[in-house]
Amino acid sequence: MRVLVTGGAGYIGSVVATRLLEQGHRVTVLDDCSTGHPDAVPAGATFVEGRVQNAAEALRGARFDAAVHLAASSLVAESIADPGKYRANNVVGTRLLLDALLEAGVPAIVFSSTAAVYGEPERVPIDEDAPTRPVNPYGESKLAVDEMLAAESAQGRIGAVSLRYFNVAGAYAGLGERHRPETHLIPIALEAALGRRPGLVVYGDDYPTPDGTCVRDYIHVADLAEAHLAALSAVRAGTHRVYNLGNGAGFSVRDVLATVERVTGRILETTVAQRRAGDPAVLVASSERARRELGWSPARPTLEEMIGDAWGVLNAPPGAS
Repeated sequence: MRVLVTGGAGYIGSVVATRLLEQGHRVTVLDDCSTGHPDAVPAGATFVEGRVQNAAEALRGARFDAAVHLAASSLVAESIADPGKYRANNVVGTRLLLDALLEAGVPAIVFSSTAAVYGEPERVPIDEDAPTRPVNPYGESKLAVDEMLAAESAQGRIGAVSLRYFNVAGAYAGLGERHRPETHLIPIALEAALGRRPGLVVYGDDYPTPDGTCVRDYIHVADLAEAHLAALSAVRAGTHRVYNLGNGAGFSVRDVLATVERVTGRILETTVAQRRAGDPAVLVASSERARRELGWSPARPTLEEMIGDAWGVLNAPPGAS
């Protein structure tokens, strides 16, 4: 297949692009590198530096069988402070991308959605029929795109799959997290283990969970990439399918920190602060629909594997591949 990957210079996008190439597909990466890194674009991919808002230019004269849309603004706190940016980048940007895809006759799209569309869940594990009640503009923007894709699919204009994933971790082919600023727990903890941070903060230890800290579902980035490949094969014209992706098992903040200490052999200095607004106590996915319909299941389900792979990349000597 000839696949356009938006956001393919980012953490998840670069791994998805790598796996597509390894499977023999032809890949074009579209990324403005505002948060991604040109050196993360895998060798063998065609790289077009640009924004999804200008995707029509990247598509002009090219032919694609499908698009994988990962480009987005994705910081919850920033979305609360600047909701207009999230409407412009995530909603309007995707609308312009979708218009360009439709104009170019691209028949299929796999969209990077999020568990944030569910907000505070009524029950866990969360399945795809759970109410969608996002509690921040980031989640609202992703839900708006899900609904946009559902509407376009219902008109028979395109086939679409939305992948709602939970916390992503790990590394693949030397590609790990390089966010600036870094907001994800595992890389922050690993940076603290390396001495690049003086310590880290646990936000809230009074949640109604076994150890008082938030519980989250984690998925290895390589498993996530495999789900994108499976979704590309499963897209059907005129349909929009939604799949949650996760382990189906939750790990608390303290579980994560204890595993980081075991993997790295280093003790972390932690302090406890008040809960952050909008942080649900427990977010755990039911991925039964993906297992049943896509034939997908996580091959690297343990925290040790995710953290070990991430540590291997972060702690690699300069110049190591």
